[in-house]
Amino acid sequence: EVQFVESGGGLVQTGGSLRLSCAASGLTFDDYAIGWFRQAPGKEREGVSCISASDGSTLYADSVKGRFTMSRDNAKNTVYLQMTSLKPEDTAVYYCAANLMRRLCGAIRRHEFNYWGQGTQVTVSS
Repeated sequence: EVQFVESGGGLVQTGGSLRLSCAASGLTFDDYAIGWFRQAPGKEREGVSCISASDGSTLYADSVKGRFTMSRDNAKNTVYLQMTSLKPEDTAVYYCAANLMRRLCGAIRRHEFNYWGQGTQVTVSS
């Protein structure tokens, strides 16, 4: 059974930092591009970042570019999302998932991803 487990969320003040982790099991982790998504109350789930399977290249949504950094440790079957300069609009539940259609992150298309975790809550206070 494929499982993704997110952790590392919490409450932080504006301008603060958090590091999210996503641990995967039940799949050949380094064969997959992995994405981070987030969903705020009353809003659609949106793509935040993606890291490719083959070369570890990354892609970010414009709203987080320059503030968030995604990385992966294939030996630990884990991806990370380092978030800095956090803003209240970053408040959301953050999810990770595997891209079942592409190994390279050409874009962050939600329908290409599956094996969603339960999410981790990030709350940024103003």
